[in-house]
Amino acid sequence: MNLIQRYIFRVVSGAFLGCLIALTGVIWITQALREMDLITGKGQTILVFFTVTGLSLPTLIAVISPVALFIAVVFALNRLNGDSELIVMSAAGMPPGRVMRPFLLFGGIVAVMVAVLTLYIIPASFQELRDLISKIRADFVANIVQEGQFTTLDNGVTFHYRERAGDALLGILMQDRRDDTKRVVYLAERGQTLEHNGKSYLQLENGSIHRQGSGTAPGQQSSIVTFNSYAVDLSALNQETSELVYKPRERSTGDLLLPDQNDAYYKMQAGRFRAELHDRLTSWMFALAVVFIAFACLGEVRTTRQGRGAAMAMAVVAVVGLRIAMFAASSALARSPGALVAVYGLPLSTIGVCVALIFGGPRMRAAFSGLGKLSSVRLLPLLPRLKRA
Repeated sequence: MNLIQRYIFRVVSGAFLGCLIALTGVIWITQALREMDLITGKGQTILVFFTVTGLSLPTLIAVISPVALFIAVVFALNRLNGDSELIVMSAAGMPPGRVMRPFLLFGGIVAVMVAVLTLYIIPASFQELRDLISKIRADFVANIVQEGQFTTLDNGVTFHYRERAGDALLGILMQDRRDDTKRVVYLAERGQTLEHNGKSYLQLENGSIHRQGSGTAPGQQSSIVTFNSYAVDLSALNQETSELVYKPRERSTGDLLLPDQNDAYYKMQAGRFRAELHDRLTSWMFALAVVFIAFACLGEVRTTRQGRGAAMAMAVVAVVGLRIAMFAASSALARSPGALVAVYGLPLSTIGVCVALIFGGPRMRAAFSGLGKLSSVRLLPLLPRLKRA
């Protein structure tokens, strides 16, 4: 790159980093505030809090990077045009391809970053987050329950103990409502958590088990059993850890490319596996497409009297429309394999149209502008009819 292209590259990269850090920081703070119950309600350490919230950063960066890139390209083009630098480059005979080269180079770097994040880092972070949450819930007595409080898990288990005396828990009450047809309540004077063969157990002493059934069959009648010692398998109480099944977004790209055909979950959710795979493979295309959209709308030299408001609005509408269309195509792909054409065709066709506008010259831009005006002229008279309908 020559001196001018290096200057443009620095402007774009500086604006991109500023937008990326600012937007990621704001959204990460909002996400972190939602996870504050890990510390306040579930008794977790600050390290676990930052681990859980930090694992969401790769996803935030991958989502925000194309937006930050679009803002950076628009900012750089407006700055070059406002300082009359685009006018000087055009008057000196610099073709659009040379002006676009630093934008395209930086867009390629961001596209590679997004591809690495979506193909490798984000699935690993989702899987690590799922394992961490499952590990916290597995031994909920040590990690979640607090002294003197009633703690209810998502699967219907409620646990309470009066106080802690060393390693022992005093005044234990545990209610198991996982089965709607029966309820089981454990009462004990004291208890202690133990580890055996990689599983967590709660050893209860001097208590009783109250079973309340909803039917008249022998197995569904109410009963009370007293005991001197009784062990409860805490891992069995956590339904999530008994059979941990990773969702499509939590699986590696290799697992999506070559899934286990005998997997029951894959058989039920084959469409979601397909949609997740191709969404990862096309994520980098959107980052590259926003560069072409911004340059096609704002790369042309304009004087201060001509203004750039309409061109900026057109660029924003095009980017938002492309993002919505890609989301819709990905959702359709989960239901029908035929939507695969739209998943890849939308970003590629957008890039193709932008290339035609950038390098096609004034005639091509006038043709697209005339097509837009013709469409608006035909559609505007139909608006009153649509409103009445």
